[in-house]
Amino acid sequence: MGKYDALVDLLVEAIKESRIAVQPDTIPVGTSNRHVHLSQSDQDALFGIDYQMTKAKDISQPGQFACKETLTIAGPKGAIEKVRVLGPIRKESQVEILRADCFKLGVNAPFKLSGDMEDTPGITLIGPCGSIYLPRGVMIAKRHIHMLPDDARRFGVTDGQIVSIRIDGARGGMLDNVVIRVNDTSALECHIDTEEGNAMNLKTGSRITIVK
Repeated sequence: MGKYDALVDLLVEAIKESRIAVQPDTIPVGTSNRHVHLSQSDQDALFGIDYQMTKAKDISQPGQFACKETLTIAGPKGAIEKVRVLGPIRKESQVEILRADCFKLGVNAPFKLSGDMEDTPGITLIGPCGSIYLPRGVMIAKRHIHMLPDDARRFGVTDGQIVSIRIDGARGGMLDNVVIRVNDTSALECHIDTEEGNAMNLKTGSRITIVK
């Protein structure tokens, strides 16, 4: 056997191993820290009219990105600095925080899906050109799984369905109350926050399995 044939055999084995390592019934994980989504008017007030945000990197969902810019968020009891802004612009500003942040800020944020502003508390945002008070929009993100309609059919789930997920590994276990979110522009990914990820030894790129 020549060197070329040996190299081909090694590549074939590597592909086989990668297929075994990433099972087709598993879903990649994306962990999310606290962050802010801004409307155009709020961005103007905080950074100046016609200010162009600077993209730091694309994130997993198509068209979404992390900006280099950060804000300070301030509640009745305290403030948190350097909270990342995510783009693109939204119709209404929204602040997603961690459960532990509620105690530092002095707010009682409910568990919500992104975009659901009903019965959410307000908070002050402080930027380089000014500050604003948001009358609502502070939440802790519900854990959820983004997927395309084809993914939903493959996994046998529907938009809005509540499932559990199984995590393998040294700190593995089950997480319940995971919401399925299906639309035509999603990338397949399970979203949890950094608190949940740390508790279960998960990080971006880890994989989970749906349990219905």
